[in-house]
Amino acid sequence: MNIAKRRVGSTGISVTELGFGAGTLGNLYRALDDSEARATADAAIEAGITYFDTAPFYGFGLSERRLGDATRRCSDLVISSKVGRLLVADRLLAATETRDGFAAPLPFRVRYDYSYDGVMRSYEASLQRLGLARIDFLFVHDIGRMNLGDAHDQHWRDLVDGGGFRALGELRESGAIAGFGLGVNETAVCMDAIAEADLDVILLAGRYTLLEQEALDDLLPTCVAKGISIVIGGPYNSGILATGTKSEQPTHYNYQLAPAPIVERVRRIEAVADSHGVSLPAAALQFPLAHPAVASVIPGMASPRQVQQSVELMREAVPEAFWRDLRQAGLIRADAPVPALASSRDAERPPMVAESE
Repeated sequence: MNIAKRRVGSTGISVTELGFGAGTLGNLYRALDDSEARATADAAIEAGITYFDTAPFYGFGLSERRLGDATRRCSDLVISSKVGRLLVADRLLAATETRDGFAAPLPFRVRYDYSYDGVMRSYEASLQRLGLARIDFLFVHDIGRMNLGDAHDQHWRDLVDGGGFRALGELRESGAIAGFGLGVNETAVCMDAIAEADLDVILLAGRYTLLEQEALDDLLPTCVAKGISIVIGGPYNSGILATGTKSEQPTHYNYQLAPAPIVERVRRIEAVADSHGVSLPAAALQFPLAHPAVASVIPGMASPRQVQQSVELMREAVPEAFWRDLRQAGLIRADAPVPALASSRDAERPPMVAESE
C-alpha cells in the first residue's frame, strides 16, 4: 500500500504520515505474546508504514527487542528511540508483574540519566537491544515537570549543562543519527528546549489533538518558523477519541479515567460526527496532519486488525462541513488548520522552511 510521506525538518529523512507507536510491543496495558507482536509489526510493514517509534522504557527493553527483530530485514524503514532512562537489571523483579502500565515487562528497572554519559550509554544500549546498526532519530524522553515533578530542575541541568544535548549534537554531527528532539507530553518544556538546542523534531503526545489545541499558542508557530517537525503521539488522548462515549466501558483520557467535562466534550464532538457520518477515530487521526508542522501521527496498534483499521481510518473521507460545524460549535479552535483545507496529501510534502532561510 502507498502511504504518503513527509520530510522531517531539514534532515532529509521522510516518514509516513501514519507511523507506528511501538509501546504496544512492550505490552502496554496488555501482554502480547511474541508471535502476536511480530505479526502486528509485520502487518504494519506490509501496509506501507515505514516509520516506527520505540523507547527503552516501553516494556523495559521488550519493545526495542521485538521491533528490532521485526524490522531488521528491511532497509527502508525509519526508526526512532529515546534517551533519558537507563535500564538496570534487577533479579528481584517478577516476570509476570505489571509495572508502569506494562504487562510482564523484562526484568529491568529504570534510572533517569540525561547527562552526556547517560545519553551515550542509552544510545548504545538501544542499538544492542534493537540489533540494528542505526537509529534515525533520538528523543529526550519525558523531560519536564509533568513527569519528573520537583526532580525536573536537576535533570534539566544534566541535559543542558551536563552535556545531554551536547551528546545528541555530536551523534548528529557524526552521522550516527539524522536528528534529535524531545519526546514529551507537555509543551512548556519544548519551548525551553528550543531555546537551548537546535532541535530537528519533537514527539508531542496528547497535546495537539481533536480535544486539545493549546500548542497553537506558541509551540506550533515556533516550530514552523524554525523548521522543526512534530510527530503526534497519543492522537486518541489515551483512548477516549478512539472508543468514544457510547460504550458502557470506562473512558480514559491522559492515562486516567476521563473526567466529566472531557466526556461531555467528546460526546458533543461525536454528535457532530454522527450527523456527517464520520467516525470519531478517523477525525482524530486526520486532524493533526492538517498542521504544516506535523510530519506523522503514530497511534499504538496491538494487532494486525488494528493496523488495518488505522490505515482505513486515515483514508476515510471526512467532509469539510464536519470541520466547519466543529468550529462553529467551538469544539475546535478557529485558528486550527483542518484537513479539508490542507494541501493534498497525495505526494510527499516538501520540508518546512525556517524564517532564517
